[in-house]
Amino acid sequence: MLGHTFVSFIDNIMVGQLGTAELAAVSLGNSFMFIAMSLGIGFSTAITPLIAEADAAENFGKAKSTFKHGLFLCTTLGILMFLMVFFSKPLLYFMKQPVEVVELAIPYLDLVAFSLIPLIVFQAFKQFSDGMSMTRYPMYATIIANVANVILNYLLIFGKFGFPEMGIVGAAYGTLLSRFIMVFYLWWLLTQKERSKRLVTNIKIFVLDKLMLKKIISLGAPSAMQMFFEVAIFTAAIWLSGLLGKNPQAANQIALNLSSMTFMVAMGLSVAAMVRVGNQKGLKNYIELRRIAFSIFLLGIILAVGFAIIFFIFHKSLPNIYVDLNDAENLTDNMEVIKIAATLLIAAAFFQISDSIQVMVLGALRGLQDVAIPTVITFIAYWLIGFPVSYFLGKEEAYGSFGIWLGLLAGLTSASILLYMRFNYLTLKLIRTKQNELT
Repeated sequence: MLGHTFVSFIDNIMVGQLGTAELAAVSLGNSFMFIAMSLGIGFSTAITPLIAEADAAENFGKAKSTFKHGLFLCTTLGILMFLMVFFSKPLLYFMKQPVEVVELAIPYLDLVAFSLIPLIVFQAFKQFSDGMSMTRYPMYATIIANVANVILNYLLIFGKFGFPEMGIVGAAYGTLLSRFIMVFYLWWLLTQKERSKRLVTNIKIFVLDKLMLKKIISLGAPSAMQMFFEVAIFTAAIWLSGLLGKNPQAANQIALNLSSMTFMVAMGLSVAAMVRVGNQKGLKNYIELRRIAFSIFLLGIILAVGFAIIFFIFHKSLPNIYVDLNDAENLTDNMEVIKIAATLLIAAAFFQISDSIQVMVLGALRGLQDVAIPTVITFIAYWLIGFPVSYFLGKEEAYGSFGIWLGLLAGLTSASILLYMRFNYLTLKLIRTKQNELT
């Protein structure tokens, strides 16, 4: 999970050397990408608990059917997400964003939008691997993709070794090519292991079962909406920052990128919760299910507190890695960006804990295949509580960028409390029901 975010981390650092307008353009372009990615990645999570349950029950037929139908749906969704982002580009001109930022963002967005297809196809393979408890192979693929991305960025952004100097468009090419490498490498790895080879080869992709399609969609659609509601409020934060100017928007991107990287650690634990809860659900061992889930929650909270301390201690120095402090021409802009980003990292330090709790509990709920009520909870937390706070406190005459992030903190904290209450209620109910059946 960290590998996904590391691609944008590298892009942001390299593009940040070009100037604050370029960094803001990547932020604006990626705001559209985040929405599409949230729907694709969120939908693909439906594959994991179904595979985990089939794996625990040693049901080969169900596992292969789940993967095949999941791959078909993810491929279709990847194409739809690409078309959605590609044709929504004119909206950039109606969002009151800085004109120079919009003009830089559009060519970048063309290429990055196409990379949604390999990214969401990769997610189908990744979620299958996670469900089989083979989590190392997607990690290897993302490491290879990140190495490729760094090399391609260096060659194409700055025009090294005879390659054309393409600026932020070069970053987009790097992202696109590295995502294709990631898909093919993971597929090749899975074909090398006997346990997974029989599931990912000889697939009749267009011979489909309506019942299995319906089951994955019924789990995947609410999961996609859960992730969409969360990612959309962070996207709204990017747009609200753009109303304040290019420097607040660039600062927002720095703080968002750093907090996204620590969030991905919690996201990895969320997948672990989904897999292990799915296993225990298949075995109908609900007491062990709760013990495992709470162990994962505790580990995540300990790590989140550690990240919060790092953000708080280094909030003034971390933003420095994103800008060129030796650039005399843009020094004033760069110093303003660093100052704003340092303030935002204080807010990010506090919401590390809430963010980690809500995503881990959400993973455990997906392992239980409980998706409808959590979808309603995430909508209430982010859009009825979080967004109004961001909107009203984020105005220039109020708290500006810091006010926007106070809204994010309010939404994440509400989600963590409500989702935990849901998980606690459901698992205690399952234990009581089983005990009643035994007596």
